Amino acid sequence: MKKGKLFVISGPSGAGKGTICKKVLEADRSIRFSVSMTTRSPREGEVNAVDYHFTDKDSFRRLIETDGLLEHNMYLGNYYGTPKEQVFSWLEEGHNVILEIDYHGAIQVRSSCPECILIFIMPPSVDELRERLRGRGSESQEDIDKRLGEALNDIAHADMYDYRIVNDDVDAAVARVLEIINREEE
Repeated sequence: MKKGKLFVISGPSGAGKGTICKKVLEADRSIRFSVSMTTRSPREGEVNAVDYHFTDKDSFRRLIETDGLLEHNMYLGNYYGTPKEQVFSWLEEGHNVILEIDYHGAIQVRSSCPECILIFIMPPSVDELRERLRGRGSESQEDIDKRLGEALNDIAHADMYDYRIVNDDVDAAVARVLEIINREEE
């Protein structure tokens, strides 16, 4: 059986990577999506094990200590990471897998899985990114400012990715990701 491919999709908060991933998964039901784990509190409407695996910091630290994560990072005071077991199981079963993670995680995944394909989602502009973050209505101005600072740092690392996509039209960005997945499968 042919092993699946691992696709890492990153980009700054508010760039639209979550929306793109959701639409890619709707378009190709054979792709598996790795639900990340976090110690942050759920936002309104988020569901455990669907949006994230929500956990406490002690449990997360135990996974770090037992090598149970493919990657992990702290972002704005909370841990984020990818549970390893499910991802490797899907790849062995021949499924392509998408990870939606930040560039710190992408570096870790590339280090342990050099064959992974890295895709960076760019916002059309910093002004558009600021408006998208404000539009969420779930964060204070201070948190938005922190996220914008992190976004500029993320964008500065976009050159390390195999592909970069500007999300100025979500349907075109989705089509581009699907095109990349199909090309990489060949």
